[in-house]
Amino acid sequence: MSETLQLALLLIPCLIVAIVFHEVAHGWAALALGDPTAKEARRLSLNPILHVDPIGTLLVPGAMALIGGPIFGWAKPVPVNFARLDNPRLGMMLVAAAGPGTNILLGALGAIALGLYAGAIAVPTEANEFVIGGLLLFITINVFLALFNLLPIPPFDGSHIVEGLLPRSLAHHYAKLRNLGMLLFIALIAATWAFPEAGIIENTVGPPVEWVRGQFLTLAGWVAGA
Repeated sequence: MSETLQLALLLIPCLIVAIVFHEVAHGWAALALGDPTAKEARRLSLNPILHVDPIGTLLVPGAMALIGGPIFGWAKPVPVNFARLDNPRLGMMLVAAAGPGTNILLGALGAIALGLYAGAIAVPTEANEFVIGGLLLFITINVFLALFNLLPIPPFDGSHIVEGLLPRSLAHHYAKLRNLGMLLFIALIAATWAFPEAGIIENTVGPPVEWVRGQFLTLAGWVAGA
């Protein structure tokens, strides 16, 4: 099996699970806090067909993996109407945090699965190495997506959390950055793609990602040895 094919077989399902659960978590959190917009749009489903964006879920992360850049992507956003939330200011932050929080939970579950699997292996085989590699990638992708989305740059989840924490006078001005959000996002992707050696994202998100990933690997080791 070629390395490219093996990477694709691992990367695609890991990304789809991480991204779909991230988006659906936003919708479920919004529904719990008073906004049924996602439910009305029939987007509270784990069916990946409803959420996968061919470019953001497949093309961009696949290309980044091939050039050795950070693996990130996006899905079709689950619709949320903050004005319909019971408490729009607090609800906005909780809905935004639900996506990254779900990825952290998935990463923890991946670590537990890794520990259980590694602890049960009697003889290392190529198949076992493939499964372990998939679980390691699953943990890394979920941790990266969680922390990447917490960047305080519109339209990332972190921007909604920051907006909710700011005094209302400052939050009003900060919210205006949403109009530039997509341009900032495109510029970030373009710069990362054009200058992979600069490590723009790795140097920003990389250290906390490695720390959290290390904690999960410690958890996996504890489970394996239990």
